[in-house]
Amino acid sequence: MRIDILTIFPRMFEAVLNESILKRAQKKGLLKIYVHNIRDYSLDKHKKIDDRPFGGGPGMVMRTEPIFRAIEQIKSKLSAKGGFAHGGKTKKPKIILLSPQGEGLNQTLAKKLSKNKHLILLCGHYEGIDERVKKRLVDSEISIGDYVLTGGELPAMVLIDAVARLIPGVLGRKESLTDETFQDNLLEYPQYTRPAIFKGMKVPTVLLSGNHKKIKEWRRQQAIRLTKQRRPELLEE
Repeated sequence: MRIDILTIFPRMFEAVLNESILKRAQKKGLLKIYVHNIRDYSLDKHKKIDDRPFGGGPGMVMRTEPIFRAIEQIKSKLSAKGGFAHGGKTKKPKIILLSPQGEGLNQTLAKKLSKNKHLILLCGHYEGIDERVKKRLVDSEISIGDYVLTGGELPAMVLIDAVARLIPGVLGRKESLTDETFQDNLLEYPQYTRPAIFKGMKVPTVLLSGNHKKIKEWRRQQAIRLTKQRRPELLEE
């Protein structure tokens, strides 16, 4: 998978993209991530990428021209290299705007996105982005929660992490995915490790039994119990 990130704060991504699973996925060649500074695509001598909103109001709005130029150049360069072939045709990238107005990110959506060969993530800022960008370029808007953030950079990082780990080969073991939280819309069961007794607190006996069938049943029951207790809406879904 290839991911292009459009942002006005590219340095925010350096630590996240160069650690842990994301770093290993890139080293394996399973994931290619490119961070683009939107200011580099501005024709303004001061590299200005925002302006006051028509009709008045507080704050600034990100302009159309730099964003259009950035996406057009990414597509052009990729097309020149042959793009991502699929059935004899070059697949278009899926362009996503990180926005509080978007569809909520969940595990189901992350799985769908992980099937794409190319994502372009657009990080909004200020009071938002010119509506014409949304209408002409953006395929979908995604939100990571009902709260206000300074910009789309942190949501983009969350989305990348959630999606990348679902790409085949990124995680070492298939079990790492099948036993995770939100699989089958259930929270993950409680986990324990050594020592078996700590300050009077004992590990459940079934986990020490060696009976894999009973352990599996116990874990399933615990996952249902926790989900019913903490996130009952997941069971309804």
